[in-house]
Amino acid sequence: MSSDMMSRTPTEPLREIPPLAPGDHGLPWVGRLLDYARDPVGFYRHQWETYGPVSPFFRAGESGVVVLGPDACDAVLRNKDKAFANGPAWGQIVGPFFDRGLMLLDFGEHHVHRRIMQEAFTRDRLAAYTTAMHPAIEQGMRAWDPTPRFKAYPQLKQLTLDIAADIFMGGATHTTRAEMERVNKAFIACVQAASGVVRGDVPLTRWGRAFRGRRVLEEFLRGYLPAKRATATDDIFSVLCHLETDDGERFSDDDVINHMIFLMMAAHDTSTITTSTMLQLLGQHPEWQQRCREESRALGPAPSMAEIEGLQSLDLVMKESLRLRAPVPALMRRTVKETDLLGVRIPEDTAVMVGVQFSHMMERYWTNPAVFDPERFGPERREDKSHRMAWEPFGGGVHKCIGLYFAGLEIKSILHRLLRGYRWSVAPAYRAPLDNSSLPFPKDGNPISLTRI
Repeated sequence: MSSDMMSRTPTEPLREIPPLAPGDHGLPWVGRLLDYARDPVGFYRHQWETYGPVSPFFRAGESGVVVLGPDACDAVLRNKDKAFANGPAWGQIVGPFFDRGLMLLDFGEHHVHRRIMQEAFTRDRLAAYTTAMHPAIEQGMRAWDPTPRFKAYPQLKQLTLDIAADIFMGGATHTTRAEMERVNKAFIACVQAASGVVRGDVPLTRWGRAFRGRRVLEEFLRGYLPAKRATATDDIFSVLCHLETDDGERFSDDDVINHMIFLMMAAHDTSTITTSTMLQLLGQHPEWQQRCREESRALGPAPSMAEIEGLQSLDLVMKESLRLRAPVPALMRRTVKETDLLGVRIPEDTAVMVGVQFSHMMERYWTNPAVFDPERFGPERREDKSHRMAWEPFGGGVHKCIGLYFAGLEIKSILHRLLRGYRWSVAPAYRAPLDNSSLPFPKDGNPISLTRI
């Protein structure tokens, strides 16, 4: 069923959310969250084929809707009548742990914070961040021990955290490896709270571990805050401390800490997922790996931002990897007032799951969508232009990822150095066993056969 079939004339009354079909209620309280965790795209496909672009969903003890297809996703993310809010939605899932991060702010307050923070991601600053990444990448890979069963995901996660420490914190020069590992575990605990059943600071639960993780992150960052306030440097922590708009708007200490926790999580978790996916796919498609390697070998080990942007084959692979495995496959919203979504009445205080991953797999917009085919993003095909929201790994509207260009530069810088120094392979039949309880990651660590060149 397509969204075109769900349209209505202006004189027709709004339709109600369709009732759940027999068997679609799922388990008590949990609903169909386990179905989603096992196979998100399969879950989305069932919802689409059964109900269309706006479908009913029961989870975590309440009814809500799943929004699918570019038209419906576009309507929610553009949010023209300001009915869909981030804070109340994400707040129920990870709110206490990423409290007042940019993703959890809405409307006027979000606009003010984003306007200030945007100054940390200007093109000049991105160029400086790119230059600063290369030593951290070189240092991080120096300790890698290539093997036939090299577990790439945990190594990449540590590497992206090290990069975050350099770019976001100016190196955190007094931080030990053990403390950074503690910080990494704290981030993992906060992210995995999304699938917690017990929503409170209860020992031995996901939320209990996340509350402790949040305290670790706050203590860690507040230890550096006075020095960052005192001296302006080029790292993002310091930039956030000193940014000021023409109107004199600045971040408070609490604002800086909240934004740092969210940005560091986003900068290393989502980048790790995409880099890991690219390693798998390039390992399974050696012709693309060699094509990318030849472009990287034409550059030096520490290319400029403009040179990184010129790695065309690697850019195609990155976009295709983001399509096949969006690092954030679902975006959450909650209505703050009644609204009309493609002719369906959505009541106030309704939980909304925006299934962006499903748009990436729709045959209507993509040729053989399950197949790895980076050329679909090339200038002669541009399948991503089949609909303005056919490809939306960074979300859309005012909440579109503020760090998307930074993420692309980081991911391609890591792959650039890997391509120059290593070869790797992955069995063609390998399918990553993903844990989809929060952000998708390979439960087996993404093993690859890695050798130095």
